[in-house]
Amino acid sequence: MTRHPRIERYGLIGDLQTSAHVCDDGSVDWLCLPRFDSSAAFARLVGEEEHGSWRIAPAASFDDGHQVAAERSYRGDSLVLESVWRTPDGAVRVTDFMPPRKGEPQVIRIVEGLTGEVAMVSAMRPRFGYGRVHPWIHEVAGRMVAEAGADAIWLDTGIQQVEKDGVIVSAFTIAAGRSAAFVLSWCPSHGPAPEVPEPEAALAATLALWADWTRQCAYAGPYRDAVVRSLITLKAMTYAPSGGIVAAPTTSLPEEIGGSRNWDYRYTWLRDASTTLAALLGTGYLEEAQAWRRWLLRAVAGDPENLQIMYGITAERDLHERELLWLPGYEGSAPVRVGNGAAEQLQLDVYGEVIETLYLAHLSGVAHCTDTALLHQRLVEALARRWQEPDEGIWEIRGTRRHFVHSKVMAWVAVDRTIRLVEAGALDMDLVTLIDLRDTIHQEVCEKGFDPERNTFTQFYGSEELDAATLLIPVVGFLPGDDPRVIGTVDAVRRELSTADGLVCRYPTAGDTAGVDGLLGDEGAFVLCSFWLVDALALTGRVDEATDVFEHLLTLRSDLGLLAEEYDPTCQRQLGNFPQAFSHMGMIQSAELLERLGASSVPATDTSSPPNHGTGRARRGLTALRAQPPTPS
Repeated sequence: MTRHPRIERYGLIGDLQTSAHVCDDGSVDWLCLPRFDSSAAFARLVGEEEHGSWRIAPAASFDDGHQVAAERSYRGDSLVLESVWRTPDGAVRVTDFMPPRKGEPQVIRIVEGLTGEVAMVSAMRPRFGYGRVHPWIHEVAGRMVAEAGADAIWLDTGIQQVEKDGVIVSAFTIAAGRSAAFVLSWCPSHGPAPEVPEPEAALAATLALWADWTRQCAYAGPYRDAVVRSLITLKAMTYAPSGGIVAAPTTSLPEEIGGSRNWDYRYTWLRDASTTLAALLGTGYLEEAQAWRRWLLRAVAGDPENLQIMYGITAERDLHERELLWLPGYEGSAPVRVGNGAAEQLQLDVYGEVIETLYLAHLSGVAHCTDTALLHQRLVEALARRWQEPDEGIWEIRGTRRHFVHSKVMAWVAVDRTIRLVEAGALDMDLVTLIDLRDTIHQEVCEKGFDPERNTFTQFYGSEELDAATLLIPVVGFLPGDDPRVIGTVDAVRRELSTADGLVCRYPTAGDTAGVDGLLGDEGAFVLCSFWLVDALALTGRVDEATDVFEHLLTLRSDLGLLAEEYDPTCQRQLGNFPQAFSHMGMIQSAELLERLGASSVPATDTSSPPNHGTGRARRGLTALRAQPPTPS
């Protein structure tokens, strides 16, 4: 079995409709065409060499165990990836990118000689259907094409190409000052051939797109470089035609090496998309919020009573989960799954995340929409009927439904933000009824979800287990940061859910026996939870501690500034789907919060804002607005 490169060795390129993962050995090992959720034409990331890849590298490195690139970086604030190889014969740069799509998707790879002369090889092994289908490779008018079923890949280059055992190979020498371009274009096999590309023009257009977009960033704090890179990464996971946002562009990268906690994240979770948009809104990006709001209206349609927690990127509802048994998985971590059965779960917290984002969009100046107001009202009415039910919670357990504390807190958030919009005249609903509902939820959570002996909120009503999601209690404004119950919860989570180096796990797992989540096995520290700890520490007044944790988290990023879903502090490697929107969203929000608190020295319990109903004050998202918790119960 092939030993896979570590997850963090991959770079991301994309065209806002799909993306590719490029390893530092010059190999494209993951590419789904034509969309994020399409089947992969290169699936080596979760398979073997035979399941598809495309490598361009010095010829010598094909014989010496896949020598990695000497240097690698994105060109400025863009998604254009540059890798520089240095050999005894000279140096060469490979520039990888996917241009903004005007027609069909393309991957462009430009090889430039920097010094001397370097013998190079391009070896493309296309395999459609997640590595299962071997295409018919042939030449058409001097162009190489690989066809199978509905898919066709065209490979254009000025270099001679030959097919050998299902691999399209080009061997060539690149001298200083010279260049060669390779362009992969996908199109339906029954359609006309794609136009012959213009690589240099495409590169200029791609750089211009990212320069224009990043110029809008409103964050000017001390972590600007990290924030901008995370914003670019989040934007890259946006499906431009619909406004949907994928949680990650990969499937089945494991949460435990060799384990079975392998899930498909190439869909739009309401929770993930909402929190991602909160980060984008707070840094000045309104267009994405408007597009997502239109996506939300199409997805939920006239059926908010049966709200799904996730949809396809163009709002598909059927995300049937299945296993690809012919793929061995990343480092033997099977099964490889496509689709996601969690789409059928009840997760009450998504009402809070969606309504919070609609609230932030309103405050950020996104124009009023009558259809959205009607949807908002129907979502709150559905939540009022269901909030007392047990659910699968934020972590999508596959065991027994529980009364998860975080779910109830987010139900409170949904009602609280609705009240604010009613008070602002943006919604027409009965205010007295809403206030009564908010107070009822708050009182129940404080009575049933809090352990007074240990002075901490727990994972679910009556449980002894803790859950890192309770760190959000001060962040969303459910209780102020100086409340003893909040401080006790933060300390308990650090004591019971932290790893040796201070990272935070989501909740206790049970190894060889099924735990609360109904799954076997363990997992790494959850990156987002560690950013939640940063926020909670800051809001309880421990800004210096929060800053230390935050800056440690920055060191976990790859050399390209990318973060996966989890991190294994023992093996010091990233785990889970990559890159993960949750992780980058958390980093952006924490950076902004630390900058604001450090600059203003405003305590988490400042009461100088306009009165609402209570004394505490805590911030949610990246806006300068802070949620007003009610008088503590």
